[in-house]
Amino acid sequence: MVTPGALRVLFLQLLLWASGMENSEILEQPRNVCLGLINEGNYESFHLENTAGCFTKCRQSGNEPCDLKNLQRYWLKYEFHLVENQMGIVNTSFLKAVVQSVSTNISEDLLFSLTPSQVPRPVTEEEHEPPDRVRLPRSLFESLQDSRSVVRLAITLLDIGPGNLFKGPELSLEDSSSVLNNRLVGLSLGNISVSRLAEPLEITFSHQRPPSNMTFSCVFWDVTKGSTGDWSSTGCSTELSAKRTVCRCDHLTFFALLLRPILDRATVQALIRISQAGCGASMIFLAFTVVLYAALRFYRQRFKSEDAPKVHVALSISLFLLNLAFFINVGHGRERSDATCWARGAIFHYFLLCTFTWMGLEAFHLYLLVIKVFNTYFGHYFLKLSLVGWGLPALIVIGTGSANSYGHYAIRDKKNMATLELCWFREKTAVSALYVTVHGYFLITCLFSAVVLGLVAWKIFTLSTATAGKEQGPNWKGVLTVLGLSSLVGVTWWLAILTPLGRSTIYVFALFNSLQGVFIFCWFAVLYFPSRTAVSSSSGTARIDQVHTASQE
Repeated sequence: MVTPGALRVLFLQLLLWASGMENSEILEQPRNVCLGLINEGNYESFHLENTAGCFTKCRQSGNEPCDLKNLQRYWLKYEFHLVENQMGIVNTSFLKAVVQSVSTNISEDLLFSLTPSQVPRPVTEEEHEPPDRVRLPRSLFESLQDSRSVVRLAITLLDIGPGNLFKGPELSLEDSSSVLNNRLVGLSLGNISVSRLAEPLEITFSHQRPPSNMTFSCVFWDVTKGSTGDWSSTGCSTELSAKRTVCRCDHLTFFALLLRPILDRATVQALIRISQAGCGASMIFLAFTVVLYAALRFYRQRFKSEDAPKVHVALSISLFLLNLAFFINVGHGRERSDATCWARGAIFHYFLLCTFTWMGLEAFHLYLLVIKVFNTYFGHYFLKLSLVGWGLPALIVIGTGSANSYGHYAIRDKKNMATLELCWFREKTAVSALYVTVHGYFLITCLFSAVVLGLVAWKIFTLSTATAGKEQGPNWKGVLTVLGLSSLVGVTWWLAILTPLGRSTIYVFALFNSLQGVFIFCWFAVLYFPSRTAVSSSSGTARIDQVHTASQE
């Protein structure tokens, strides 16, 4: 039986144990500040410093328990706190902020310096413009004149450190993207929502020249994106230059400049899918082109002696084999065997050069048909073209292979992570061979084809103008003829020159270039099917081709 004394002792022990638990929870609270609840709504210097420690503690591989959503909301609300509590200047190692009253009846745009080591300060047009600055248009404040005469503007520079805060899914380590200098620029009028500005604000970020495989992108923090928020570029435009980037946005919030790989893993995979779909369609239509040519040779005896369709079919075959080599090279991933990878790289290189060569030979044939016209007889003409079209690339590949230039190749991002691995030229050791035998070879054929196509287009349009009379409208037949010839000389490949301009041009190049086989089939079908006589009457190039062929017989 339990005595009253024993019960009192047990009760005291329970009280001491409960008191110890409360004390331990109090002691553990500072360690859980990165859950974002302890300092919520508190913006005194101690709480700011305490919460700012999470910028480094909350890492992807760290053990610190963090609630990114709560922490990010804490800093987003800080600007409202600055405006509502009429704070003046805040100057800490991680935070520079200023709050200024602005009349809505101002006569000119507002310009503030955003020098990272200084508190934002207003500057005038007459002063030397700082490299980092923000310009707020006068129209922004004029739009608020009906509701108030003065507003309070908060400008914040926040150093978010190397952790996960304000990184979001867009800036995963795999993508190797980063916030430039880990710096955010916050603009706020407190509880006044500002969006869809008629005249955008401008934020200028200064920086060093980015690596060749990286680019800058202007973004803002969108709290509605994803579960914890993420970066978005909606409503913002990016103006790039060598050492500065100007961001123009139509609203107020937290902004940043992202350094992103031009070809991150997601982009590479999207480009591969686009290329594979386009190349698959091209292979089907290129096969149709060869079948159509074989049928025409069988049913039309004269067709056997014409050289132009033979050149078109040779280009179709080389392009078909290039697409097939592309599927094999990209679809099988990294090849473990060095010998097999060497062979795959050599085959891919060979058919790429064959395609370039036959596109150049198409331009040469076009030059003879339309530009030179007279004295164009060559004995065994197509045989000589075939020796160049298939033989010259073979000599180049043999020479390149003898130098052991083929092997494993990887496209890498800023953090040296491979986004695409294939068998091509060896990394670093065969760069000169790549530039000479691929880039240089392509530029030579590209320039020659461009000159010939330009001359042909000039001749087509000047001839049609002289014969049709002034009353005629646009020469759509000439336009379509030039577009058809463009597919033969490889204009879609010329888009590769524009790819350094940004990611959108890379997508355009991947789409149109992979569909070259479809364009060739359409031109071939229009030119030779169903009636050769009908085409002869409607196509100047086809008619000249007949004359040229007859001159060789």
